[in-house]
Amino acid sequence: MNVSGKPTRTIWLHPTDPGVVQIIDQRALPHRWVIEDLRRVDEVATAIKDMHVRGAGLIGATAGYGMYLAAREAKGDVPAHLREAGERLKATRPTAVNLAWAVDRQLRAIAAAGPDEILRIALRTAGDIADEDAEACRRIGEWGCKLIGDISRAKNGGPVRILTHCNAGWLAFVDYGSATAPIYAAHDRGIPVHVWVDETRPRSQGSKLTAWELGQHGVPHAIIADNTGGHLMQHGMVDLVIVGTDRTTRTGDVANKIGTYLKALAARDNGIPFYVALPSSSFDWAMRDGLREIPIEERGSEEVKYADGLVDGRHVEVLVAPAGSPAANYGFDVTPARLVTGLITERGICSATESGITGLFPEHA
Repeated sequence: MNVSGKPTRTIWLHPTDPGVVQIIDQRALPHRWVIEDLRRVDEVATAIKDMHVRGAGLIGATAGYGMYLAAREAKGDVPAHLREAGERLKATRPTAVNLAWAVDRQLRAIAAAGPDEILRIALRTAGDIADEDAEACRRIGEWGCKLIGDISRAKNGGPVRILTHCNAGWLAFVDYGSATAPIYAAHDRGIPVHVWVDETRPRSQGSKLTAWELGQHGVPHAIIADNTGGHLMQHGMVDLVIVGTDRTTRTGDVANKIGTYLKALAARDNGIPFYVALPSSSFDWAMRDGLREIPIEERGSEEVKYADGLVDGRHVEVLVAPAGSPAANYGFDVTPARLVTGLITERGICSATESGITGLFPEHA
């Protein structure tokens, strides 16, 4: 991803201090560019829980680096310290499967290392997790670009109008993004696209983050209120829906930011293809029934009752609801596989069925 024309990732090791992991504090976007230094696993847990970083792939990569920092802190019973750190990290965001996947991968790698190799192995594994995430998203872009190109050709070269929800972009991964990777690839190849960006309340990750990064990359887009998508679909103004996912079952049920299910229903009613883009690290190979098994994170009511933004150059938070009214804040919903046209992965595009998924990933059959 380019930021002010400079290639940038969302997480990296400090270039001169191996004890510092650096992230973009996404809470400050789109108005300020803030780099945050993480030195301890507690700081990593806070960064994940309070959404300094967010998005399935980036949460996993951050947890991978968090386990590296935990290994640097460890004294005495090192395995016990690392297990405890891993459980602390896993508890921060229960819906995103990449988090537990990255922690468990680090624990396996460290367990196989000798006492003098732990730090080296933990750092290498964290780097591998980040690099693999970026490469998987790049390949998702290649597969999804073909899909967008086919639609453009069917429209005689007309712009492909794509609706997305929340932020499944570069900021949600280490690079490229999942839902946005095909968009960036198509745009870079000269295929005309236009993106409808759901604001995605309550944290407005679409209007704050997706719109910002699309603008940085020069991709035509427009922000819409969350409830506008159905209207656009009814009037032939959407050609394709692409969203991301924080956890997808082996049978194709998809957990994504709250409101995704409603977009899938509207897309089905209007005959519009609804695709989910994800790296294989976002599959939960043990789960079969998303509605019954996927844990749905419930966050604080303040995210619903308050909004934030710039006023006269100052970042402020304002109450937009009656102070005494309670609020419920479910972070995710589950879109049943029957509403999903297909899954765009680093290995190709498949149906949202167990046979389709394991056809691309036979090692999990």
